[in-house]
Formats: sequence, structure tokens, C-alpha cells
Amino acid sequence: MLAHVGEHSNTKSVIYTIKGKQVEGHFLMEREGKVFIEQENGKIISADLNDFSFSNQASLSKKIAFLKQINTENRVVGKFTKNTESTDYQSIYVFLFIGILGFIILMKKQNQNPKMAYFLGSFMLFFYACKTNEAEPTTSTTNTTPTLSKTDPSFIEKVFTPYKSEVKTRFDDTYFYVETEGIPQTHNMMVGITSWQQQVPIPQGYTGSNAWSIPLKPEFAASPLSFKTNFMKGAVAIAPNGIPIFNPLNNRGEDAFAIGELDQWGGHCGRADDYHYHIAPLHFEATAGNNPIAMALDGFAIYGTKEPDGTAMKTLDEYHGHNYSNTYHYHTDTKYPYFMAAMRGKVSLDPSTPAPENQILPQAKSAGVRPALTALKGASITNFKATGTNAYSLEYTLDSKKAYVNYAWDTKGVYTFTFIGIDGKSTTTQYTKK
Repeated sequence: MLAHVGEHSNTKSVIYTIKGKQVEGHFLMEREGKVFIEQENGKIISADLNDFSFSNQASLSKKIAFLKQINTENRVVGKFTKNTESTDYQSIYVFLFIGILGFIILMKKQNQNPKMAYFLGSFMLFFYACKTNEAEPTTSTTNTTPTLSKTDPSFIEKVFTPYKSEVKTRFDDTYFYVETEGIPQTHNMMVGITSWQQQVPIPQGYTGSNAWSIPLKPEFAASPLSFKTNFMKGAVAIAPNGIPIFNPLNNRGEDAFAIGELDQWGGHCGRADDYHYHIAPLHFEATAGNNPIAMALDGFAIYGTKEPDGTAMKTLDEYHGHNYSNTYHYHTDTKYPYFMAAMRGKVSLDPSTPAPENQILPQAKSAGVRPALTALKGASITNFKATGTNAYSLEYTLDSKKAYVNYAWDTKGVYTFTFIGIDGKSTTTQYTKK
């Protein structure tokens, strides 16, 4: 059990986002996966860690880890180690063996029966053999590369089942396909971004021949490609709601989450107004159960903080995953690289996209309707909401003043954008999707 009683009279309260709702208070303690928050009025509430926004999860995880370290630093961790100060039995046995051998030779020279000496020598050799063959406990484990077999499509289907209202799936002998419009329906978007490129989410039409493709026959790469020098363009994985997941690093090689480009769910919009994640959001654990929370485009699964059997995540390799039950999978946590450090499986690369901005093929294409905009320095997105069918309003704050982007689209593919600046002036522009 981990607990912390705060002395909050001299500390600033924190705004927590729990299942999309904001709560002001102080971290009190964590117990069995539940985080307890003491509100300003003294009321104590609790919620699963995964119910908090990703940024809250990151800060809370650091606090919990710190407190666990304090609570356990003086405990003895039971490990089997070889006792270097134990009796040196080997030297004793060698000495006894030489002594008995000399005794046998002496008795023969004196024409006496050496049976007793033979018996003692045999007993000593037998005991020595037993002693040296004792199994010594060890902490090392092997990580033998498994022989991979074709993935059962029903296994991947379980990943997307909780979001069947948002995605369509199908498969052939080579790929498992995921179709979606690219707009998440079960969580809000954009709120919390402090480094904004003035893009907003619009449908992308990842359907038909433009669906996402997950290989059913994954193969290990001889030289896995690092995310630090590759895949800074396009998706590397697909979330269970059909939203693509990009490299944690943006196309400039920066940690997108660390520099404020991502919302509380780990996503933002690209230059085509395409909403995507740059992390595998841990909030999907709430609906995944013991199933993966995403699928990588090399065909391997991505789990949250637990193994498929529900136990705690085991030690990760340099790619942020490990072998498990005759296959391989990745894991997600709240620290960089978050979910993948390299592509453990083989992938085909787009020859027209050189590293580091190379991308995986096949790759569904995003399609914008307007020219890409530039960063709006100092802007923070404070609200995003649906205002009707196919209509949204994004609110941002700049110089302590509010401004808005209101937009909608019709069945003919006509998009109308209305920009209301901090001065209150409004401009409207229309674009038609080609």
C-alpha cells in the first residue's frame, strides 16, 4: 500500500481531468490502482489512474513512483545470489582427496588392506559430486527469439470490438483492414494543446482501398529501425477506435507531448486537419481488458501496463517490448518513448520518403481541404465541442483573450470555416473536398 498525507495549506491545488471532467484538488494517495484526490472543500474522491488525462497520468505516475521508492528503499528485496563468503568446499575436498590417495599408497607399500581408505575416498567423491551439481538459484532469464506464426484475425478483432460503432474491420490472407472516418466519438479532442498549428479535426475517409492495413504474418526485422531516425511521417500503429498513432517524435524530431503539441488524450491534428495520436493512450485499457490497446503496423500488438494474463508489465527490451508466448508485443507507459522505440518487425518503406521522414507502406492517406497553416505562438486551446451535426467549435486563448474557429461540412463535401479573432472580428471561408 502506498499512501501520502499532504499538508496542503501552503501548496497550490492542481486541476485534474477525470473522464473529461475537471476537478481541483491535491493528490492524497494511491492504493491498488486507485488514485485519491482531496478537493478544496475537504471531500475525497477516487478514480482509476487511467481515467485521468494523459498529462495527469504522467505527473501522478512520477509522484506514485517517488513515494513507492521512499516506502520500499529500506526493505530487503529477496533475490537469489551466490554467497561469495561461503565455505570453500572445493579446496577442502581436493585436500582430503590428496590425503586419502597418499594413505592408500602408504598402506599398499606396507602390504596392508586399504579397503577403508577406498571406502572413504569413494564416499568423499560422491559427496563432492552432489555438492557441485546443486542447482544454484539465478536471476537471469533467456529471451529466445520465437518462431512466429500467422496471427489469428480473431485476436486482432478483439482489439477493435469495443469501438465497432466507429470502425469497420475485414481481412484477407495478408492483411487485417481497419476502416474509419478518423474522428473519435468517445472522447473530446484538442483541449490542452499549448503549441498549436491552427489545424482542426475533419473526417479523413480511411475506408475501402484507403483503409489501414495490419500484417497478419509478422516477421522480425534483422535490424529494427529506430524511431529517432525513422518514421517521422505517417502512422506506425492504429488505436482501437481506428485513430492512427504516429511516432512520439514530430517531424522535427521533438517529443510532441513534452513541447505541448498534444491534447489530454495524446492527440492533435496534422497539416491535413487529420486527427491522430503521438502516443498509445492508456485510457484504452479501461475497455481493452486483457487485450491490446493498439496494433502496430508491423503486425505486433501493443499492450498497456499489463501483460496479456493481467500481471504487471515485465522488463522491456530496447524496442519497448519483449517476446511473450511464441510472439512479440510492445507496451505503453507514461514516459518517452511511450509505446515504441523501434520497429521490431519488418515493414516496407515508401521509396519517395527518405529518412527520417520515411513512412510505412501500405499507408492510408489523409486528405485536407484547405492550405496548411502555421503555428500561432502563445495560443492555448481551452475548449472543443460539437455544435450540431458535422459541426464543431474550437476555443483558444491568446493574450488572455478568447478566440474561436467554428466550422462545419455538408453532404456535398463543402466545408465552411468561420474565424473569430481576439479582436472579435469574423472571417468566413469555404472549401470543397476534392
